[in-house]
Amino acid sequence: MAESFDIIIIGSGPGGYVTAIRAAQLGFKTAIVERAYLGGICLNWGCIPTKALLRSAEIYHYMEHARDYGLSAEKVSYDAGAVVKRSRAVSKRLNDGVGFLMKKNKVAVIWGEAAIDAPGKVTVKAAQSESPKGALGPGSYEAKHIILATGAQPRVLGGLEPDGKLVWTYFEAMIPERMPKSLLVVGSGAIGIEFASFYRSFGCEVTVVEVLPQILPAEDAEIAGLARKALEKQGIKIFTGAKVVKLDKKADSVTATIDDGKGATSSLTVERVISAVGVVGNTENLGLEKLGVKIDRGTIVIDGYCRTNVPGIYAIGDVAGPPMLAHKAEHEGVVCVEAIKGLKPHPMDKLMIPGCTYCAPQVASVGLTEAAAKEKKFDIRLGRFPFVGNGKAIALGEDQGLVKVIFDKATGRLLGAHMVGAEVTELIQGYVIAMNLETTEEELMHTIFPHPTLSEMMKEAVLDAYGRVLNM
Repeated sequence: MAESFDIIIIGSGPGGYVTAIRAAQLGFKTAIVERAYLGGICLNWGCIPTKALLRSAEIYHYMEHARDYGLSAEKVSYDAGAVVKRSRAVSKRLNDGVGFLMKKNKVAVIWGEAAIDAPGKVTVKAAQSESPKGALGPGSYEAKHIILATGAQPRVLGGLEPDGKLVWTYFEAMIPERMPKSLLVVGSGAIGIEFASFYRSFGCEVTVVEVLPQILPAEDAEIAGLARKALEKQGIKIFTGAKVVKLDKKADSVTATIDDGKGATSSLTVERVISAVGVVGNTENLGLEKLGVKIDRGTIVIDGYCRTNVPGIYAIGDVAGPPMLAHKAEHEGVVCVEAIKGLKPHPMDKLMIPGCTYCAPQVASVGLTEAAAKEKKFDIRLGRFPFVGNGKAIALGEDQGLVKVIFDKATGRLLGAHMVGAEVTELIQGYVIAMNLETTEEELMHTIFPHPTLSEMMKEAVLDAYGRVLNM
């Protein structure tokens, strides 16, 4: 007889495990199915380990520039193996932490490959990976509510197929046996730019090719332009409006043919290539086609409460479409189970989802870009404040960057906020909270920000939008 639960969640990434915890808090008998890693890609091969790598790169950069701070550091070097080892140790620690949270919240862990046979019925087959201690195994399970949190995998383009040796995805890029001397990054979204920044920090000759007119295509054009200038100043070569049309592999190098989009082609030989052309939802082998679950362009179609068109089946996170961000997945999961419980949560508002890119300099944003606001016919006020006008930024030696805000002239509503510079991924949440609370420009201008901090620039940018800037 199949073991029964109130809710079964398929996938244990940030969306899945947070959903499981919230479901358990609400009194649901909950199980989570995983086939490879507790914590999913984010904790094991994405968000967290990449930040550990970037932290090593940041410290190495500061050591190389010790003189700028009145310090001395001789014979600065790095150990690529040790850098990777630290990153993997960070992932292992968090992986273990997810296991602890499942036990603490009495969430059953089922280890294996899941498929939905019918609404309410899940079959789990054995996985190739070793199951953690105490996990349930293959078998038949039942639940009134099944939530898909299966995440995504790297998108593969014809002619750019990764081989794990010369052409990498983010998996291989995180565990290099050695630092390549030259690298081509195809794609300039967050993943591509973060790896470009990481490898350049360790002296690699990096070239980025982006098919769209700007790098970081989801970001405000002005902010993306400033990020590009900073990256190029570091020595990264960037081609936009261009594409890689061919890769010729040799024993330990790759020659790429690049179409510049203007009728000319060029060739570039590098040691390694990273394909960072996006990700696609993991919808295969789940039985969705048989059930008639609607899928559009590789992602599951859901409503504001994460319900699919088939009653009792839900989807959250990357598999449910962009923006493909861990914090979006977590919030969707909470909304989903609270709606199941009847708590009437607010549906997801995608304009309130912040985006962060952890390159050097960092990039962060929320809401509408300037171009999007104009496209929607808003009459806007723009406010800007540069890092060079902030005392804390100058003291940190990080005086290059910009905070930009966009307001609706008619209502004073904050439509969007965009930043480039040191630690902006930590600053953006202030604007996210302001937008969620429907804070007016007057309230922001009368908020007291501590001094000296980088956060003061957030207030100054608002003041600038209304002709009241104080420190510039």
